[in-house]
Amino acid sequence: MALYELAVKNGTIMLPGGSTMRADLAVRDGKVASIAADIPAAEADDVLDARGKAVLPGAVDAHFHLGIYRDLAVDAYEETRSSLVGGATTVVSYFRTGAHYLNKTGPYLDLFPEVLAAVDGKAWTDYGFHLAPMTVAQIEEIPALVRDHGVTSFKYYMFYKGFDLASNSRDARAFTMGDEYDLGHLFLLMEKISEAQAEHPHLRLSLSLHCEQSELMRVFIDRVKAAGDAQTLKAYHEGRPPLTERVAIGEATTIASHTGTNINLLHLSSADAAAAAVQARRAYPHIDMRFETTLHHLCLDHDTLDARGGLGGKVNPPIRTSADNEALWERFAAGELDWVASDHACCMEELKGDQVWPATPGFGGTALLYPVLISEGHVKRGIPLARIVEAVSTNPARAYNLTSKGNLLPGYDADLTVVDLDKTQTVTTELCRSGQDHCPFEDVELTGWPIHTVVGGKVRFRDGEVVGEPSGAYLHRG
Repeated sequence: MALYELAVKNGTIMLPGGSTMRADLAVRDGKVASIAADIPAAEADDVLDARGKAVLPGAVDAHFHLGIYRDLAVDAYEETRSSLVGGATTVVSYFRTGAHYLNKTGPYLDLFPEVLAAVDGKAWTDYGFHLAPMTVAQIEEIPALVRDHGVTSFKYYMFYKGFDLASNSRDARAFTMGDEYDLGHLFLLMEKISEAQAEHPHLRLSLSLHCEQSELMRVFIDRVKAAGDAQTLKAYHEGRPPLTERVAIGEATTIASHTGTNINLLHLSSADAAAAAVQARRAYPHIDMRFETTLHHLCLDHDTLDARGGLGGKVNPPIRTSADNEALWERFAAGELDWVASDHACCMEELKGDQVWPATPGFGGTALLYPVLISEGHVKRGIPLARIVEAVSTNPARAYNLTSKGNLLPGYDADLTVVDLDKTQTVTTELCRSGQDHCPFEDVELTGWPIHTVVGGKVRFRDGEVVGEPSGAYLHRG
């Protein structure tokens, strides 16, 4: 029997703090066991040659939507398979009761085991869940969810508040299947998380927020429709402008400053949103605030997508302008945005249709997590590779209590990706290995691609092909 299960030889390993080392890495029992100048290949059951390649911690794709529009088990299989292509070895998916997902409501203590059972044995990556309490009764379940299920992050959707955009109704209850989903609900949610935090000082319990202000959105959407109802992504952006993000950020951070709740501002999409987030962090230094942006808000703009035609790029918050792209890159390079995620939601083209307002929002992107950031950030803009790794692996792992992730030192999970920094490929739908039948990044040329991805010491993506069987495990973050 070999001493190690896997040896990764001749690579340049990214270590904590941004330093690198030309060395070999060995895996035993799913953990990094050794880093040394030479680990004989004969001592390992399996060997990956990483000569001339970067060996990076596996990405933690911390914003995912498994099962939002499709069967949960099917989504878990096909979409975490797509993650391997982008070098992601962990996904943390959002889940809520109400329309979509399981299309029902009830206690999470009853429904969450159903979710876990559906995903068990289907995921190629390790996985966790953020849960969104949609009712007051679900808010009261938070202490038990932390204690019994290791759920340490929760969510509030500010744009559901008082207005259901899907049905154009003034009452969102039919969609949320919940109680009055207003700022009072948000206040109670923050209070309960802060109470639970006091009982778990070793954990970071947090609330993630989708920041768009729904009453303002109603006004702007009505104006856009009255002006001609253009069926474009630009019109969608104008109906949900950056002002709605700024106002929602102000509301959320003000309440958090009172309750003392740790918060994460999700998918900041615009220059205004990023500026408002940074301003709030300075205004309330006693609050642990962390900020996320996405691949598509960094790199896609509505003019370019509209010129290509179709509504495949519809997403919430909307795709903005090229000026917003550059503003977000500047914030990212300066370290003011904590992590980048894909906000992956497999959404088939038939759900988009040709009318922008009823078109289903969301699309996949997890297969491009490392490639987009390396190509657009490192190669094109000169952002250090260490900053890229920090933003897709180390920072989300720390924010969400994934204490064995985001690091390749001995003792940590053997989750890694071997990246060819010189490999150039053109994005295609097929390349992404997703169940989705389109891709807003189609035909974009990117440089810097994973060629091998290892999850828990098992090679699951080798020489650009998915291999083996799903072996991802649920992450109890307690």
